[in-house]
Amino acid sequence: MYQFIEKMTDDMQLRGFSPKTIYAYTAHASSFEEHFGKHPAQMGENQVRQYLLHVISQGISSSYANGCYSALRFLYETTLGKEWNFKNIPRSKKQSKLPVVLSLQEVLSIFNAVSNLKHKAILMTTYDAGLRVSETANLLLSDIDSSRMSIFVRQGKGQRDRYSLLSHANLLLLREYWRQYKPSSYLFPGSSPEKPISCRTIQQVFYDARKKAGIQKKASVHSLRHSFASHLLEAGTDLFRIQQLLGHFNLETTSRYLHMVQPKVLQVKSPLDLLEDNSDA
Repeated sequence: MYQFIEKMTDDMQLRGFSPKTIYAYTAHASSFEEHFGKHPAQMGENQVRQYLLHVISQGISSSYANGCYSALRFLYETTLGKEWNFKNIPRSKKQSKLPVVLSLQEVLSIFNAVSNLKHKAILMTTYDAGLRVSETANLLLSDIDSSRMSIFVRQGKGQRDRYSLLSHANLLLLREYWRQYKPSSYLFPGSSPEKPISCRTIQQVFYDARKKAGIQKKASVHSLRHSFASHLLEAGTDLFRIQQLLGHFNLETTSRYLHMVQPKVLQVKSPLDLLEDNSDA
């Protein structure tokens, strides 16, 4: 088992996969091997189909099932050098769900619910630049560019660099935070100055603040990123610019935020109102 896992890990590292993806793919591959008690090279299409059906029957999300699908496909096509039958092993249809978006007042109430200066700086920076939680955790002190009022996001999802926004309000807070905590390398270090704060800690900080603010929405720290995009769109920022700030590869991914803004913001008028206007003419 460990030999194919090690080779699979090497193959993913050569392809430039992120540590998070490598961890997830190897976990799926290990579970697949343990489910049947056989080396993957001794199994094939039938076992893959059975295992995917088993995973889906557990009531998990389509994104998890598709992650398992991608992991096993990589295992067979790349690591084991076997063909993958797309017709006999179809991918699960992705569920289309709109993400949770917070209002401006709800975002403000979350910030006001945080008394710890470091924790407030973490949440405000995440929202201010529309960051993923891992991007916030891995920010370096040198990534904050006050002269250009921007935040440099190194090797985000898809191993792509980008720049995002730095507001004056957040810059003032970060300066206050720096004077008190004196970070030297990572902007938000963990228990050790040489290591970043964990994503789990940031998530817990958000959940605690959301609860204290009395917000009932099932929002996560990633909702700050969704809210950043939606609020920019409502303020009149064009989709292409938002795509660049978020680091989306496809504009189609960014365009889903069109479904989450108020119709009046998009200057859309109901056809019933058009009928009313026409009847008055």
